Amino acid sequence: MPRAYLVRPATAASPTRCILRMPHSVTAVLDSFDQTQEPRRRRASQPLPERYYLQHFEEMLRFVARHYEPVLDAAARRFLADFPQLSLDERCLYTRLASRKGRVFRRSRLVYPEIGDLPRALTALIDKRWLCAAQPEHRDDVLTLATRDELLRYLRQVLPGVARGLRKADYVDLVRAHCDPAEFVAGVASTLFTQCYVQTVKYLTFLYFGAYRSGLSAFTMRDLGILRTRADEADYEPRFADLDEARSCFFYAQALAESSPPQTTWPAAVGTAAMRLRDKLAKRCGREAERAHDLVTALAAYRHGETGDCLTGAVRCLVATEQRDAAERLLTERVAAPRSSEEQLVAEDLLARKFRGQRVSRRTDFLRDAEVVTADQALLGCPEEAVVVHFERLGKRAVRVENRLWRSLFGLLFWDLVATEPAHSPFESLPASLVDGTFSSRLATPIAERLSLCESPERLIRALTKTAVGAYGQANGVFRWRRDTLELVTALVRAAPNGALARILVAMSADFRAYRHGWPDLFVLGDAGIEFIEVKAEGDQLRRSQWQRIEELRAAGFAARLVRVQWSVDPEQTFAVVDVETTGGRGENHRITEFAAVRVQGGQVIDRYQTLLHPQRAIPSSISRLTGITEAMVASAPTFAEKADEIEVFLSDSIFVAHNVGFDYRFVRGEFARLGRSFRAPKLCTCAQMRRFYPGLSSYSLRALCDEFHVPLRQHHRALCDAEAAAELLFMINDARRDSLADNQAPK
Repeated sequence: MPRAYLVRPATAASPTRCILRMPHSVTAVLDSFDQTQEPRRRRASQPLPERYYLQHFEEMLRFVARHYEPVLDAAARRFLADFPQLSLDERCLYTRLASRKGRVFRRSRLVYPEIGDLPRALTALIDKRWLCAAQPEHRDDVLTLATRDELLRYLRQVLPGVARGLRKADYVDLVRAHCDPAEFVAGVASTLFTQCYVQTVKYLTFLYFGAYRSGLSAFTMRDLGILRTRADEADYEPRFADLDEARSCFFYAQALAESSPPQTTWPAAVGTAAMRLRDKLAKRCGREAERAHDLVTALAAYRHGETGDCLTGAVRCLVATEQRDAAERLLTERVAAPRSSEEQLVAEDLLARKFRGQRVSRRTDFLRDAEVVTADQALLGCPEEAVVVHFERLGKRAVRVENRLWRSLFGLLFWDLVATEPAHSPFESLPASLVDGTFSSRLATPIAERLSLCESPERLIRALTKTAVGAYGQANGVFRWRRDTLELVTALVRAAPNGALARILVAMSADFRAYRHGWPDLFVLGDAGIEFIEVKAEGDQLRRSQWQRIEELRAAGFAARLVRVQWSVDPEQTFAVVDVETTGGRGENHRITEFAAVRVQGGQVIDRYQTLLHPQRAIPSSISRLTGITEAMVASAPTFAEKADEIEVFLSDSIFVAHNVGFDYRFVRGEFARLGRSFRAPKLCTCAQMRRFYPGLSSYSLRALCDEFHVPLRQHHRALCDAEAAAELLFMINDARRDSLADNQAPK
């Protein structure tokens, strides 16, 4: 292949690409970092200690006792004081039971070899009231644990005519309908016992993890090297300020996890975390009550929430129960005094639509008015990639960023503040103040100093560059590093309207958890400036948070809009049909020995690329017999690293096509990953597409399809030959796609 092909000619997009060029010093730092960092791999599993679960449980208890002492209730304090007084076997057995699902257990099912005298430990825990006999309130747990025969034996004592051949579920229904809970538990649970302090253990675990049902598996993953944690235990801050806040949050977390709406008055939600959980619970309970046609209960549930969804549900219930005046008053109040920007948007929209004569919602209008982009159906499932292709044809640069651009800017600007802020536990990378929403109030002065940099783009860029050079690659809970992080942020800073960056960053500082999601999919750069694009395919819904972010970007002065994708068969779409030969089929240790690809456009092959590659490992003899590629043939061949740039250029701006595409794509992406480079492309599988459009064949292997449709395959298992054969199949697939699309669009 002529080397000149690999030098891309200047295009209309060239000025835009200059915006993204980083200083040489920064590029050198990133290159040196990537060369010295090995790809992150899972550490080889080491055998866990015999009583690892007890070590984890006691580590959690010590942490809670040290950092959460102000929010411990009497039961938690008693548990923390008494648990260390148990013997080793007793602590092991109780921890084992506390880690299992449910609270009722059968003696005969307890098999723990590391516990020396299990019966003695069990008896001791019962005597000390850490375990006890099952009680009537545990009936449902007993029903779950009891066998079908046990239920039948008990029922025949109460209902002699019960048939033998029923399902267990039928026997359970009979127990619920005809048996007294106390008598049933007493009659069936003689060999069962229950764990005490269940609620206390859940509360202590909740304090540590901040989630109701987070078990201790995170500790195990940490010990196996799968999960990274903070090392300095001094850098932690309690999750809750006082006992009321902790109890409030635990109440709503438990109600959500157990799908059990409160039967009594809902307690006040104290703190941001409790308010979020309460809003989720209000939405869930309201929807469930609506489905059950209980609009009174639904309305009461929705009134507890303070989100746009809850407001919408409350208005819906009021209108359905002929309380239109009350619904209008509620919306008017929320427009005048909204509790969030989301609630204001929703209130204004509902008021206009239900009481001011507007026929459809603003979101619906927004969707209908969006620009429609026609894209090749081969990109179905990748609408963002399709719109990227559209903008690149217009001479613009489009990058899929979603949430990472704004999170990267936030993280770089406030890096020193975020890096020094404590977290809630070793397993949380996001600073506690960002979780709790106290970041802006606690650090108002240094935040204002950083935001003042936004008044001078060049000063801001220098500060961001200094941070990126010094901190590149360091793990944090705000954003993930990528090689283009700084260049995209720099482009955003240079092109942002005056005051726009500060406005968005102020909102993110006040409520980072809400503002870390919902940002538009694409960041588009052109000669006329920048814009943000949210992409939707046919049938996609515009989520409220996405609509809200677009409105906020517009209010700040940015160009932001929605683009809808309409599928067709695009004759201008290019495909890169790829085949690789490798040293083996699976595993990280196997490498590519030959790479080939053909570029296809408009039903023709427009270019070819083929090269042998030194795999930097031995080629098994079985593979050499299959492919014909020997170690002698690749002895002087270039490595993938030497050809990576050429391969990347050849594959760029194309759909990655292969027969069983997952295999080839995985190897190509893996080779780039070894170099510290990312590779991403939309994919199309000729095997899957042939199954779709040509069903009923006995085999869909490349050889079988070539024989069936008379496609030349002169040197099977050599990359270029296989790629050219797959390209012929692609031509058939594209013809079939075009016919299928025409049939679907034809008038009925």
